[in-house]
Amino acid sequence: MFRVDHFPTHEYQGLKLRHGRPYPFGATVFGNAVNFSVYSRYATSCTLVLFRNREEKPFIEIPFFKEFRLGNVFSMMVFDLDYENIEYGFRMDGPFQPEEGHRFDKSKILLDPYAKLIVGRDVWGKQPNWDSLYQYRARVVFDDFDWENDLPMETPVNDLIVYEMHVRNFTCGAGSDVKHKGTFAGIVEKIPYLKELGVNCVELMPIHEFDEFENSRTSPVDGRQLYNLWGYSNVGFFAPKAAYASSGRFSMQVDELKNLIKCLHANGIEVILDVVFNHTAEGNEQGPYISYRGIDNKTYYMLTPEGDYFNFSGCGNTLNCNNPNVRDMIVESLRYWVTDYHVDGFRFDLAAILGRDQNGNPMSNPPLLESLAHDPVLGKTKLIAEAWDAGGLYQVGSFPSWGRWAEWNGKFRDSVRRFLKSDPEVLDDVKERILGSPDLYAAEKRGIKASVNFVTAHDGFTLMDLFSYNNKHNEANGEDNRDGDNHNNSWNCGCEGPTDDADINRLRHQQVKNAITLLMVSQGIPMILSGDEMGNSQQGNNNAYCQDNEIAWLDWNDLQKNADIFRYFKQMIQFRRQHKVLRYEEHLSHTDYLGLGYPDFSWHGVKAWQPWAGHNNLTLAFMLNGKYAPHDDFIYVAMNMHWEMHGFELPQLPEGMVWHVFANTGMEAPEDISEPGKEPRIEDQHEVLVGPRSIIVLVGRYFPKNFVST
Repeated sequence: MFRVDHFPTHEYQGLKLRHGRPYPFGATVFGNAVNFSVYSRYATSCTLVLFRNREEKPFIEIPFFKEFRLGNVFSMMVFDLDYENIEYGFRMDGPFQPEEGHRFDKSKILLDPYAKLIVGRDVWGKQPNWDSLYQYRARVVFDDFDWENDLPMETPVNDLIVYEMHVRNFTCGAGSDVKHKGTFAGIVEKIPYLKELGVNCVELMPIHEFDEFENSRTSPVDGRQLYNLWGYSNVGFFAPKAAYASSGRFSMQVDELKNLIKCLHANGIEVILDVVFNHTAEGNEQGPYISYRGIDNKTYYMLTPEGDYFNFSGCGNTLNCNNPNVRDMIVESLRYWVTDYHVDGFRFDLAAILGRDQNGNPMSNPPLLESLAHDPVLGKTKLIAEAWDAGGLYQVGSFPSWGRWAEWNGKFRDSVRRFLKSDPEVLDDVKERILGSPDLYAAEKRGIKASVNFVTAHDGFTLMDLFSYNNKHNEANGEDNRDGDNHNNSWNCGCEGPTDDADINRLRHQQVKNAITLLMVSQGIPMILSGDEMGNSQQGNNNAYCQDNEIAWLDWNDLQKNADIFRYFKQMIQFRRQHKVLRYEEHLSHTDYLGLGYPDFSWHGVKAWQPWAGHNNLTLAFMLNGKYAPHDDFIYVAMNMHWEMHGFELPQLPEGMVWHVFANTGMEAPEDISEPGKEPRIEDQHEVLVGPRSIIVLVGRYFPKNFVST
């Protein structure tokens, strides 16, 4: 028996048609027909434009008949198409009245906002035909990938160790030794490395389709081509970047990305996508027509009363996220990545924009953020906000959460950086950050899991550069060194940039180890920047968004050059994973509420139980009671950011337990860190000497009664 609604009712130039299904939007295969559906509130008419694959001119343009429009949705089924070999777009007609927000232009062929597969820019850096009528082309995607029972992993959020990485930068550099550099397949080749490092979550910088030639130019320093490398400028929200796939020239980017995610999951590594819903690649009033501007400008963008674009993103336009139809598109996009790609979570770029109304005003109860927090499909998906935007809205600690949203904790970054360079009067802030920022996240029972802690991220200095440069050096970006943040809280340790001074280089390595130590022993979700574990440098560039070259690419030879740093990172990550006491979900009480003889957490100084002692408040220690995390050890961390050595009186442990030293950043490798579980007992159980600008981590556990000292 055949469904009546699967029979054609119309014909146009030899193709059989019928009115389509309004939902889902985009192109969907139904039996022997493809359903095309597109929304536009203000368009007066719409035409479906069909191409054969890679042909410059369409083979047919089919108008949506009047009866093919329902409400503000144009939908049509086209029968007997060879849908694996067609590309499609739309022409929209309507008023061109910019002062009213309308910019319709029927001469433009427009990309489907819901396109699942976008072709036309298949090879990275290959110049497109700029005269083409239709550069980004939508194709129908067919779901035939074998997931082999894979599902999103649902790792407890407090157990995550996040590794932020860029697809190209990760494997394009010297010594990567991968076959498919700069691609999803290249990352697959490096999964053994990620496992050895010990991270269990990768956060991929934008992998949605974008234009690497946006704002392309040559560097005034070396004449090299500059690109939109980072990709924070989406063309489509449903399609992976074709040029990030080794198979992109064969339009197989969907399967290649799915295979990467499946392989990462098989190795215990979750995948978080960095998503950019705050603006699009269409830019300001002088920007190109790609999709949204020509389909329904007034719906998709925030516009001033004069019809110009609000620019809270700093990139020319701002997506009208809380318009109900745009909100639905965003929700559908996220659901699609979770259901069809098994993605485990999302980090939202400039997420404060998602809480602005259509006039740009911050909302107390933003509908989009609430929808995402309560969405049933996204119910166990990680949601992480970059809780600020380029318009000055800063919401770290106050981002609307409904108990679901975590935040990039920019205050952790700032406080820890200041402490590491021995700034005075920062200890009060540092104490809050170590505890998981209860000053920010205790309200509304958000808890420790709301804080994503980091010292470095893609935006800013690398960890090695943080201790190698006092000032940014972005001259190669061609913006007269005006771009990038001027307030880095960095310190060059005595020399700007590379040096042969052994003492300075030793101190830089020590400071890198101090940073990862503080990150890994703090409550919250730690995130490290790809390459920091091998001492990667960007030559002082703190905004390498356009540097598709050795400045931004990881140099894998650094693994040998800075082997002590990699070893330290690896052991520190393993230490965190082995100690539940470092990974609480709720804030600690500082009391002995279980009557175990010690509080769950206690502050100390150079004198035990006296946290305010020390030189100009540059010394601090704390102790975690492992009995509050069943079957765990006591952990004691002494931090001395003074430039002189200090002795720290150790708190006495319960009878039968003794202190062992796990890490001491003041020591040269390999004495700087031990293998977790094999820490040597320290001789003096009453005091430990902590060197200048050093951190010591001790483990308190029961000492074997039959142990004989040698």
